[in-house]
Amino acid sequence: MNDLTPIAAQEPESRTPIPLSERKRFFGKPIPAEGENGLFSQSWFPICLSSEVEKGRIIGRDFLDGRVVIYRGDDGVARIQSAYCPHLGADLSVGKVIGTRVQCAFHQWEYDVNGMCVKTGAGFPPPPKACLYTFPSVERFGIIYAFNGVEPLWQLADYQYPDSELVHEAFMSDLYNCDPWIFASNTPDTQHISVVHGFKYKGDDPMNMAKWDQYGFRMRIEAHHRDNEDLSWEAGIYGTSTFIQQGLVDGWWLGIQAGFSMPRPGRHNVFISVLVRDIELDGGKTVRERLDHGKFLLARTAAEDKPILDSIHHRVGFLTKADTLLARYFEFLRNYPRAHPARDFIR
Repeated sequence: MNDLTPIAAQEPESRTPIPLSERKRFFGKPIPAEGENGLFSQSWFPICLSSEVEKGRIIGRDFLDGRVVIYRGDDGVARIQSAYCPHLGADLSVGKVIGTRVQCAFHQWEYDVNGMCVKTGAGFPPPPKACLYTFPSVERFGIIYAFNGVEPLWQLADYQYPDSELVHEAFMSDLYNCDPWIFASNTPDTQHISVVHGFKYKGDDPMNMAKWDQYGFRMRIEAHHRDNEDLSWEAGIYGTSTFIQQGLVDGWWLGIQAGFSMPRPGRHNVFISVLVRDIELDGGKTVRERLDHGKFLLARTAAEDKPILDSIHHRVGFLTKADTLLARYFEFLRNYPRAHPARDFIR
């Protein structure tokens, strides 16, 4: 059976049981797990909150199947590089920042913004090929992201209002016990949005209003939420690890930027930034009231999702007509570009 031709949903009053001897579980085409065959999705992954990396500070984080460092030099720019010194493998996160360079604590080798070794503590010329892997990175709305690839295939999505007109508050979730793309697939799973999160759609199912491009999709959601909040949203997924949502909640504008991290295969945290317009009142609510309500909505949704995602044994099986958009996203995941150019540097 082709995933993209879902079975029509039926709700008969009764069904004749299939004899146990004839029962067989159906499996659709598998979706590659992160790290399978040593490869990972070429997507933007959040690494840490901006607030964790003050100017002149360096920290270490697990990423993909290895480790990276994040540091902020005198120029204020946050950069992400492989964590292990190519001299003897010392973890650079226990080193320090010198100007815009990283200095290893072991022998004081120093690496510039491009990852090239430019100085050794003993004064000898550095080996010409001694270098770190420098990830493409971006800092936005209080979250620092790394792209798994030599060059980004796409950029983080824009919003209805310019970034300069928005106020944000960023935070990180608890650890989830599944790959990032599994959480991301909740968005095209519109029956999940309805059944688990209590959305009552005003009209057509959002899956019928999805618009795709090469690296993701967006869809309109017109609904009432669990506490009868009136929602007029645009939501979407780009790559395997970023979520965008924007639109009106009871007449005031709310945006969400979320990224699903990749500290290890089969694990992730959600990094979230709540966005509101930088105006005194919107829909009768202050900036603080809007930020707090946005965080409340997200916390409620996360609490509903976490026990499901922490215990899921994800397999694509029987699909129905209600899974049309979800099936297309699964096919998108099967064909999504995967690589690991930093493999030899971060492990």
